[in-house]
Amino acid sequence: MANSNLTNAKNAKNDEFYTQYHDIEKEINAYLEYNPNVFKDKTILMPCDDPEWSNFTKFFAQNFERFGIKKLISTSYAPESKNYKAVYQPTLFEINDPQFDEYKTVKNGKIFTLTRDKSGDGKIDVNDLEWSYLEGSGDFKSKEIKKLRDESDIIITNPPFSLFREFLSWIIEADKQFVLIGSMNAITYKEIFALLKADKMWLGNGFKAGNAYFASPLSKDYADGVYNKETGLVKFRNCCWYTNIDHGKRHQPLALMSMKDNLKFSKHKDIKENGYQNYDNYNAIEVSYTDAIPSDYDGIMGVPISFLDKYSPEQFEIVGNDYEVKEGKLPEIVNLNWKGKLDRGYINGNRIYSRILIKRKK
Repeated sequence: MANSNLTNAKNAKNDEFYTQYHDIEKEINAYLEYNPNVFKDKTILMPCDDPEWSNFTKFFAQNFERFGIKKLISTSYAPESKNYKAVYQPTLFEINDPQFDEYKTVKNGKIFTLTRDKSGDGKIDVNDLEWSYLEGSGDFKSKEIKKLRDESDIIITNPPFSLFREFLSWIIEADKQFVLIGSMNAITYKEIFALLKADKMWLGNGFKAGNAYFASPLSKDYADGVYNKETGLVKFRNCCWYTNIDHGKRHQPLALMSMKDNLKFSKHKDIKENGYQNYDNYNAIEVSYTDAIPSDYDGIMGVPISFLDKYSPEQFEIVGNDYEVKEGKLPEIVNLNWKGKLDRGYINGNRIYSRILIKRKK
């Protein structure tokens, strides 16, 4: 249900999902534990953010001095330009400011910057944010926001689900470091998988137990079990963090059993009963569960895309995926006995879910 709701949100251009403060804190701490100076003297840009509603700017503003940040920039998107249009009410923070403009508050985006102790209380934090209206709507594709992108070192945000592919390309074009939230399904996008395969991008530390909770103006439109009436939050299981900043989890090898032990002791009934089956349309074995990957198998294995959450580049090599097999880009492992228009792996004629092809490193 959560997966279908996220897909529906993307298709309907419902991009208003607000990340929880503690989820941001948990993720960012993973990078700091691996490298305490990861944000030191860096300019951080959050181009899909508004600290009046979102937690990204609040978190980094509150930790500005502790992280040693050089400059913090966040921009918001004009209310009238959003796909989801609700009754817009400016905050008292904006209304009470002398620069408040009734026209610009709906037509223009806003920019927030943090560099100094504006309040004079001896520390730099969220109370020292300075803001003004942007010249345009705040669209990340505009020259105005591109200029901010180019002067930044790291881009961190929860971009619109419907624009994730385009947004990531926008970052890669400028060769910036990034930490982003996106759908797990984005792994199957050709250009995104190419980055993962080349080890130019990887999954982040991840949400607790794989569950992401967001606030949304459309929360009540979701089904019970997805929308929690008590918290007002929407739960998704197929969201993850994407990044090119290193963290310790990606270097932790999986503890795995041998193929013989899996066949005897695996907790998965189908592994014990049916073993590891070969695909009909290419030369690899199907491993439906990450914890059932045999530690001593030297051939190609097809694993779920969720494997990337546990992937260590020191332990496994990403060989390709099922789409690359279909397009003939992996001839060294392809059994050319194709059947019609098969586009994914098949076992005994039955289609399986999208797979990543991996091989154990020796």
